[in-house]
Amino acid sequence: MILLEIENKIVETTLKSRLNSQKPDAVDQTVADYDGVVFHISNPGRDKSKIMVSISIRSYAQLQQHGVDEHLATIYGNYLTTPEEGYDVSLLFDLENLSSDKDILIRNASLLKRNCVACVFEKYFDLQKQYEDQGVQSKDFAIINYREDETLYIQAQKDRVVVIFSTLFKDENDIIIGKVFMQEFKEGRRGRQEAPQVLFSHRDPPLELRGTSARIGDNVAYISFVLFPRHTNPKNRQNTINVIHTFRNYLHYHIKCSKAYLHSRMRARTEDFLKVLNRAKPEKVSEKKTISGKTFVRR
Repeated sequence: MILLEIENKIVETTLKSRLNSQKPDAVDQTVADYDGVVFHISNPGRDKSKIMVSISIRSYAQLQQHGVDEHLATIYGNYLTTPEEGYDVSLLFDLENLSSDKDILIRNASLLKRNCVACVFEKYFDLQKQYEDQGVQSKDFAIINYREDETLYIQAQKDRVVVIFSTLFKDENDIIIGKVFMQEFKEGRRGRQEAPQVLFSHRDPPLELRGTSARIGDNVAYISFVLFPRHTNPKNRQNTINVIHTFRNYLHYHIKCSKAYLHSRMRARTEDFLKVLNRAKPEKVSEKKTISGKTFVRR
């Protein structure tokens, strides 16, 4: 199974063509991403020597409570500018005055969504270390409504960080395939003990969310990841964030791929059955006529 790319390829490709060109073309491009995220790449004031990359995230106000503005400032520095109207964050690149390596700038700009979401993971990974050192912990959750009616919960404990995705299944068959998919995660962990524990809860929220306003319903599912210090330490945390923040989309992407594969196999099998039925039809026997006009069938 493939992992989804964490960068936005359209943003990356567009910036490469402009930043590496001697005479960059004008650009005014709106790009949709997962989770209702929207990018806008444009020339402010129609000045081709400047490119602005803006992003709109539905949960940005919640991310601000966890220090997203400060986190982005450490990554983008002076390239951050006043957000474009209708967007939450904007980066401004002056093509005639780029102080950093172009490849790094392009890479970071394509990771703007990832870097926005990463702030809350960074915060709770640090809190886990703090709780471990002090021998205390809090029951508080970070609650991020990353999609309509779907929520991300993060809780730091003394010895782990619990990350819970709530997701909705619009099709009953998706729930069945999702359960099989999550079972494979459990089976895979037997051979890789260093992998995080993954739990799947259908209809009812997991124990950590009992007594909260977490949704309940036949089409609701919760996927919980138990991350230990080996996953959240400074050496591994960036890779952990890269993988886990796309999990909801990863799950639904592979459910759709599984359904497409099943449908293709069903169509192929139906075509095989039709061929067998066509071969089983009796051949049409032609009638012969005698000179007197009578008909007969030659045996």
